This record gives sequence, C-alpha cells and structure tokens, in this order.
Amino acid sequence: MAPPNAEALAQEIEKIDLKQLAREKGRYLVYPETTYPEIEDFEHKDPGLKADPKKSSLFDNAEKIFDLTPQIGTEVHGLQLNKLTEKQKDDLALLVAERGVVFFRKQDINVHEAIDLGKHYGPLHIHNTFGHPPELPPIHVVYFDTQTPKHYFNYRSAGDGWHSDVSYEKQPPGLTILKIDLLPGESGGDTMWSSGYSAYDRLSPAFQKFVEGLEAVHTGQMQVDEANKAGHAIRRQHWETTHPVVRVHPVTGWKALYVQPGFTKRIVGLSKRESDAVLGFLFNHIETGHDFQVRFKWEEDSVAVWDNRVTSHNAIFDYLDVGSRHGFRVTPQAEKPYYDVNGKSKHASDLAKAEQKQKQ
Repeated sequence: MAPPNAEALAQEIEKIDLKQLAREKGRYLVYPETTYPEIEDFEHKDPGLKADPKKSSLFDNAEKIFDLTPQIGTEVHGLQLNKLTEKQKDDLALLVAERGVVFFRKQDINVHEAIDLGKHYGPLHIHNTFGHPPELPPIHVVYFDTQTPKHYFNYRSAGDGWHSDVSYEKQPPGLTILKIDLLPGESGGDTMWSSGYSAYDRLSPAFQKFVEGLEAVHTGQMQVDEANKAGHAIRRQHWETTHPVVRVHPVTGWKALYVQPGFTKRIVGLSKRESDAVLGFLFNHIETGHDFQVRFKWEEDSVAVWDNRVTSHNAIFDYLDVGSRHGFRVTPQAEKPYYDVNGKSKHASDLAKAEQKQKQ
C-alpha cells in the first residue's frame, strides 16, 4: 500500500526544477545506498537505421542548420527537442551519428521530457557511483562552482579531461543529451568535442592497420576509489571492460578511434612500456587534433546531443574562481563496441560521395 503522501510526492517530483534547485541549494544531489544488479546484455537497434538519409524531417522544419567545423559539430535553430516527432527523433540519431555532436539553443525541455527523449535511443544508464537528483537516478548532474575543491584540478592537465562517458561499461552510451541551464557569467565553461572518425582518418595507413587489431581495457576504478573515499555506495560490482581500439558505428559504418585518457588504461597483449607508448601517442593525437575538434560556447538552456561511440569530449574548467555552472545529462546505452573488417573510413566515404555527385 502506498504511503498517504505518495500522490503529493509524485507531483513534487514531476514538477522538480533542477535549475532552480541549483540556484537555491547548489549541491542538491542525493547518494542513496541503493545497489543494482549487473547490467544485462541487450540487443540495441539504433533508431538512426530507420532515418531518412536526407533527414528531411529536420532540414525541412528547422529555421537554420549549419556546420560549425568541417569535421564535427552542427547547430540547429528553430526546433524544440521536447516537440520532436518520432521521425525527427530517428533523423536526429542519424545526424548525430554523422556529425558527432549537434547543438540546440533556447530549449524548453525539462528533466522529465529529457528522460522520455532519451528512452527513444536506448535504456537509460544509472551511474555506478555519482549522486543524482532526488528520485531521479538516471539523471547525471553537472555542477561546479567557486566552492569546488581545487585539489583535483591542480594535479592534472586540461588535456587529461578528454573522455567518452562511462566507456568502461560493457555496452557504453550511444547518443547522449546534455542541457546546460546555469552559467558562471558571460564567458567560461565551454565544452570541446573531438571526432573519433577523423582521429582515425588522420593516422597513417600503417598505424591504422596496427591499431585496428588491438583491444584496450577501460576502467572506472578511479570513480570507485573516489566514491569509497567519500563513503558513497558502489551500485554495481563491474567497472572494467575490454573494447576494440577502433570501432565501427552501426549506422554510418565508419571507423572511429575509441580510446581516451579518462577511462582507457592499457592495451591488451602489449607490455606496459609498449602500451603506455601507444596510448600516450593516441591521447596526444586526440588532445592536439585541433583540425577535428569543435569548441561550443554555451548559452543558458542550450542542449548538446552527441554520440559517445564516435566522439570524446572535454569540459573546460576555467570558471572555478568565477561562478557556478549547472546542467543535467541523460545517457542511453547502445551496442557493445565492435570492429568490423568491412567498416569504412569517413574520409574515404566522403570522397566517394563527392566523386559520385560530380558524375551526376
């Protein structure tokens, strides 16, 4: 039997305003002792496979759609994410798969609508160690301010922040949704994304051939250690997985480099020196690949939708002496990463399309 206040509690949860909570309370997350069974394997059918190759439902209805860089990042004006049709959701999956990350400004979508949208793209991930808003375990909150302890940031380079979210899961996230609704001021708190497609394409043919045969271990041990130190619950007991160094996207068929400093720790079958040398080179390749990166200057109530399978991202912590930055993320899971010998280079695919267009 439900408690007498169950209906009132449900109504309070339904109208929760995370932006207002952040303004009033700052750190409002809860860390319940709840644990979960290990995430079971599931078959992922990407909505992008149902999309219109021309993505007409988006391009015919948006006010403007334009690319921010040649390799990664597209901005869409005139569409509200909480009003997308089923067809537009599918077409968005394809656009994000192709462009890596797509940005929307002046978005009305609230946390409950974001959860509903996220479910279209896969089962929602609940983080293994981080806190969440009351009664909303699938929501991952981004919040830092002038009270954030600086010791963690003092002992790392900004380049160390490149990561693909929870890549240590057996079936890591695919399309991901992040809304930033509170900023420290007129500047600060940008985020960068890097294209895994182009990171692969920029390698020499010999190095491409070498890394395509490798697998790497991804681990969330650092997050577990932090949770243990803080006395927070560890929700599941599995936080280490092996994935291919080069993976293929199930919709585009393009090859993408799939390693990053955040969670990739060693390459299977190599000595520590060999592994450190190869990963060090690849991490530097991602960090310095300015020709396949995009940097987004947020406005309040902007949303980024990106594909974790073929991008890495890096939040810029240049505002910790200035003010607060808050947002929330919905993280649908996708397929287990795989390498396919029939996968294609995005660059080669683009060239083939250009040649075909010239012949028409």
